[in-house]
Amino acid sequence: MASSATMFSWLGTDDRRKKEPEVFQTVSEGLKKLYKTKLLPLEESYKFHEFHSPALEDADFDNKPMVLLVGQYSTGKTSFIRYLLEQDFPGMRIGPEPTTDSFIAVMHGDTEGVIPGNALVVDPKKPFRKLNAFGNAFLNRFVCAQLPNPVLESISVIDTPGILSGEKQRISRGYDFAAVLEWFAERVDRIILLFDAHKLDISDEFSEVIKALKNHEDKIRVVLNKADQIETQQLMRVYGALMWSLGKIVNTPEVIRVYIGSFWSHPLLIPDNRKLFEAEEQDLFKDIQSLPRNAALRKLNDLIKRARLAKVHAYIISSLKKEMPSVFGKENKKKELIGSLGDIYKRIEREHQISPGDFPNLKKMQDQLQSQDLNKFQPLKPKLLEAVDDMLANDIASLMVLVRQEETQRPNAVVKGGAFDGTLDGPFGHGYGEGAGEGIDEAEWVVARDKPAYDEIFYTLSPVNGKVTGANAKKEMVKSKLPNTVLGKIWKLADIDKDGMLDDEEFALANHLIKVKLEGHELPSDLPAHLVPPSKRKIPE
Repeated sequence: MASSATMFSWLGTDDRRKKEPEVFQTVSEGLKKLYKTKLLPLEESYKFHEFHSPALEDADFDNKPMVLLVGQYSTGKTSFIRYLLEQDFPGMRIGPEPTTDSFIAVMHGDTEGVIPGNALVVDPKKPFRKLNAFGNAFLNRFVCAQLPNPVLESISVIDTPGILSGEKQRISRGYDFAAVLEWFAERVDRIILLFDAHKLDISDEFSEVIKALKNHEDKIRVVLNKADQIETQQLMRVYGALMWSLGKIVNTPEVIRVYIGSFWSHPLLIPDNRKLFEAEEQDLFKDIQSLPRNAALRKLNDLIKRARLAKVHAYIISSLKKEMPSVFGKENKKKELIGSLGDIYKRIEREHQISPGDFPNLKKMQDQLQSQDLNKFQPLKPKLLEAVDDMLANDIASLMVLVRQEETQRPNAVVKGGAFDGTLDGPFGHGYGEGAGEGIDEAEWVVARDKPAYDEIFYTLSPVNGKVTGANAKKEMVKSKLPNTVLGKIWKLADIDKDGMLDDEEFALANHLIKVKLEGHELPSDLPAHLVPPSKRKIPE
């Protein structure tokens, strides 16, 4: 009797456990467990791996953030990697002709060397085991270049073969190039599309590749490279043409971020846009540097995307199974069902309130179904779907909390080394000696240059005991037409002794900061030491 009571109490706890979200120590451990226990059974039951994407492995959840570089040949992909690393990597070839004919995973290793594709796909520590499915033609064109480099301690970079124009070259690849890129796109953290500013045509294969990256638009960034080789007016036209072309291929309501620059370590051919290139490079570097910090969130996001597709796939497969006759007319029915798959999509959409964007590509799905035996498909199993729904509704929410905790524990998880360190400090840092930083290296107080002009205005504001009141200073400061929030900040920075009035030096400083802001620079949050008036430098701040 006791044993049956025990059995029922165990059933009770199991039932309770289903309702409470699981508790995990780390995000990657949580993702692995959720995938294996809740999502993988649904994927296996409805042949998800044959239709969409191979099963995920532990290495997919543990690996460093990856950056995938995609572009037509001679757009500067390999040079871009060399520019980031400030070092050659094994197997690197650069030239105007299509030189990189392989996928090269550039990763960190204690010694320099190249690991061939066939060895790579049997290494459980690397996230490439499932690439085995693309066969020998691909594996002979896949290598891993390992080298000790500080940049690669935080990220890995995937260099891809230059995309060719023309049908002949495409057929001669011997493997499904777009499918391989799609596999990578699903697993990487950032996809960088490179374009050459003076050769902007988008070939058919490239546009097919960009379409294969559908559902990963949030990871895509675009680099308009070699922009120093054309004049400013041409550059504007090229940029406009690129945005127009991309708008026709990438179906997103948002505009894709395009970074303009010259990403190699050679002198600029036309240096007119140097400032623009520096600002763009800085923005791109910040974007890449943030990848380690956001890696856990990206993996979580990708698992949710995958779970949504797996659910829709289960509904499609089970609907087809339900419609199939058990004995006669199987082939005719199969043709009819594949032909009317669009209607089945619409019905599933209505019945289960699923967004049309969650459905797989109709044409691709119809092609894949031709070779399948629809009778061997599984009927709908509500328990498997409930497990995935429970994961999406409860477990993901508790993992989100853990993601935030991990982010706050590692606030300094940024990419370091290589080109990322080149502009950190010193006179070549972005914006050094400009705006509020002007005069940082000079012995003289930089405001003194324009002080005579500011003094003339100061003495028209009826100063008392050498100081003007806030009300009088305000009348003059609002002439700049800057908003009150900005002028309020300038006041706080300029009123160094905090007495609510400005003497001639503080008034000159306020005008200098107004000039900085009007020239389009940002104001500092604290007054830099070189801007403190000489007579105030002894006051402890």
